[in-house]
Amino acid sequence: MRRPHIRGLAVAVAVATAATGLAGTAFAGPSTSTAKPRAATAASVADAARTAAFAHAGATGVAPGDELQAQDVMIDPEGGRHVRFVRSHRGMPVLGGDLVVHLTERLAYAGVTRAADHTVAPEAPHARLTARQAEERAAAVAKGEAGTAELVIDARRGACALAYQVRVSDSATAEAGGSRTVVVDALTGKVRSNTPDSDEFLSPELVDTLRERGETLDPATGTAPQTSALAATASGTGNSLFAGKVPLTTTKTGSRSYLLKDPSRWGTETRDAKGQELENFARGKKFTSTTDKWGNGTVSNRASAAVDAQYGITKTLDFYKKTFGRKGIADNSKGARAMVHFGNKVGNAFWAPACGCMLYGDGDGDFIKKPLVVLDVTGHELTHGVVDATARLEPTRVDADGNQYGEPGSLNESLADIFGANVEFSANNPKNPPNYLLGEKLGLDQKFLRRLDRPSLDKLEGAIDYWSPAAHDAEVHAGSGVSSHAYYLLAEGSGRKKIGSVTYDSPTFDGLPVKGIGRAKATAIYYRALTRYMVSTTDFHDARVATLKAAKDLYGAGSTEYKAVDRSWAAVNVTPANTPAARH
Repeated sequence: MRRPHIRGLAVAVAVATAATGLAGTAFAGPSTSTAKPRAATAASVADAARTAAFAHAGATGVAPGDELQAQDVMIDPEGGRHVRFVRSHRGMPVLGGDLVVHLTERLAYAGVTRAADHTVAPEAPHARLTARQAEERAAAVAKGEAGTAELVIDARRGACALAYQVRVSDSATAEAGGSRTVVVDALTGKVRSNTPDSDEFLSPELVDTLRERGETLDPATGTAPQTSALAATASGTGNSLFAGKVPLTTTKTGSRSYLLKDPSRWGTETRDAKGQELENFARGKKFTSTTDKWGNGTVSNRASAAVDAQYGITKTLDFYKKTFGRKGIADNSKGARAMVHFGNKVGNAFWAPACGCMLYGDGDGDFIKKPLVVLDVTGHELTHGVVDATARLEPTRVDADGNQYGEPGSLNESLADIFGANVEFSANNPKNPPNYLLGEKLGLDQKFLRRLDRPSLDKLEGAIDYWSPAAHDAEVHAGSGVSSHAYYLLAEGSGRKKIGSVTYDSPTFDGLPVKGIGRAKATAIYYRALTRYMVSTTDFHDARVATLKAAKDLYGAGSTEYKAVDRSWAAVNVTPANTPAARH
């Protein structure tokens, strides 16, 4: 899961395409102005939003002693402006204090989306524990080496308390090591949260379930194709494990030397972790070639897994750029990175925020037979990076085994599945045909890991089709079915149909039909909702509101698309009538 700390942030302008632009919002009543629109720059929009946040403190919850740091500035072609802020209070980072301030084209206040709906000032302003005591407590709980404790305010889950945040490295509780972030109450010493910093594709609970069933993950790979004549340019060819023979843009470093690094995609590169648990990309071994031919399509060649990783990452970057104009995972014109052959017998794949990398193990040799470098796994995990750079959706709790629970975490997993499936559609690789299934190439007995049309067909994780109060504390992969199902219904509609080679049959909670609006429009709405209207605490009912506002911005309040969004959420039992009174 994403580390819940506040990073050093730079203001960036994200100019969306017309398909994802936003005209405005109205979480609170917009003010009016007759001033002429002025040229929008990142600095002027951020300053206007910050001023508006304090001027409308009753709506935004901003109070004296608060400081707002702009994480992202979004300027829509049709006029709306949106600034995502992280907050500090009297110099201390506020966990769960994030908010998005919405402005009109004239930079007038138009509304707010906020994570904490309560004051962020703790009742007790002074710590009883020392930083050293907090570090010792965190190290004992996470079973690793504690870094320096930082005083923070924990405003998550409806509470507000002075706390210490400690990063603990080399955690023995993680399957492949890695780090955890522990938050310790500064008054009582109670552990308020203990969260893994990386997002693992396979949850501990799923791994245990598969082992109990005696199942293994053994994705089918193709045979090694014959290589052609020596390449003369930096347009190389990769022989992958799962995607067949694929083109790769590489870097020519000499007359007969090439590097697996893509200069056309901001220097995106894959390296070899050499069987070590590296989270420092600079320590990875570069993949080089004298022929610009990479891999042989089997695990016997170390570059084969690198081909899948590099191909999957570049296809994910291409999807986000051509669909939304997003330049890189963090929308900062920086490439993505990957390390294959991570650790010794590691049966998982990770998005690691500390490294800014995808990390792929080779499998444990017993339960998981091959590296998890499948295309939709990469699209799923890199989408966690996109969420980390935008809404930072967090689980509400994590158990001692590392399993995560709660609706915001479920929504995070759902978005990763939704956009991971879209990466497949965008790539349209005949060796990996696109569909609404996740993990269909992993070799599972049920033929997929998760699916969007009828999530409950996933018996391994116990995914759910519809919302109920129990979803509030569902394991995140199980709970993800609610919003994944709503998305599928919005895109394709209910009932039985065949799309490509897969037959779908999507039911509804109330038995009433849903007519889809098409994948392109549904995806535009969900991306708009994520980047403009979701924050770290967004749950399913919040997500309904966010997608309705996104549909209104894109297509109008009376549009077919807006009505379809409303209907799709009702079809999974997310309605205004059953909105919980206290959700955070």
